[in-house]
Amino acid sequence: MDELLKSGKHPWRNLKAEIVAEKDPSKQARLRKEGTLADYFLGSVHAIAETGEIVVASATGSQIAPYAFSSSHVLWVAGVQKIVPTLQDALQRVREQVLPHEDQRMKKAFGENSGSFIGKLLIFEREAPYLQRSVTLVLVQEAVGD
Repeated sequence: MDELLKSGKHPWRNLKAEIVAEKDPSKQARLRKEGTLADYFLGSVHAIAETGEIVVASATGSQIAPYAFSSSHVLWVAGVQKIVPTLQDALQRVREQVLPHEDQRMKKAFGENSGSFIGKLLIFEREAPYLQRSVTLVLVQEAVGD
């Protein structure tokens, strides 16, 4: 799926590619805000508790608004390695496994003075039916993300 999105051979507007390509900070910020209002939002999560909670961590929070409220259709794709027994285990996974991996990825991509941090956490328990949103989690039997 990632290859298809990167190829551009699809009818969708890939705002993430536009955001990454934009070098002007003010234009990039505008695109990030625009992205939070997309009707369809494809992404992943960082941990899934067997007790029902889904945890997402973010430095900037750019995916938090669409996941929590603003996108009408949210599709998460996650590997089964992200399933843990409890919410506490999910938070621990985010801090002890996901964050160090993302920190190293950012340093490799943008230099040692960059890195990552947890700025915002979303704990998603259930969707309010009256919002009439479609929130779908697809689990795959391979490691997707960290």
